[in-house]
Amino acid sequence: MSDIKLKERYYSVLRSEIKDELSLRNIHEVPIPIKIVVNSGIGKEYKNSPSVVEEMKEVLNVITGQTPTVTKSKYSIAGFGMLKKGMPNGVMVTLRKDLMWNFLYKLVNIALPRIKDFTGLSLNGFDTSYNYTFGIKDHTIFPEIDTSTLQKIRGLNVTIVFDAKSKDHVVHFLRKIGFPFKK
Repeated sequence: MSDIKLKERYYSVLRSEIKDELSLRNIHEVPIPIKIVVNSGIGKEYKNSPSVVEEMKEVLNVITGQTPTVTKSKYSIAGFGMLKKGMPNGVMVTLRKDLMWNFLYKLVNIALPRIKDFTGLSLNGFDTSYNYTFGIKDHTIFPEIDTSTLQKIRGLNVTIVFDAKSKDHVVHFLRKIGFPFKK
């Protein structure tokens, strides 16, 4: 099954199954991801190696298929290694529509199973709006990353933003598409 097949499978099969399993009255009450935000912090590294920004932009572009934006610090904080206002401190990308479904498929079926000693994702990553956030410590779990050109292995934060009525509905959706949660 490819990434577009996941989207087609959701709309043709999974959505009605989830509606029936959760006893929802309307098909529009079924949880659906709206967007996925993937970001990576650079931290103090920019001061010693300005090329880290371009490297992480390229890495996120390869992983997600979309050009990321550079986030810059809003304040000067002397305690954080001379972080100055306007200095790059991360890169992020917001995925929607087909790119979102593509990344979701790749994450569940290719990347997460490649994590060494993986026991599952925590159920504690939900916020009050039922969005799910989790971290990936090693961005090289994505097979398209060429590790020979990297300066350093970095982590990623992934936030999946949902249109949903409850956490249980989102957990049910994520399990249905194959998210590996801890038992």
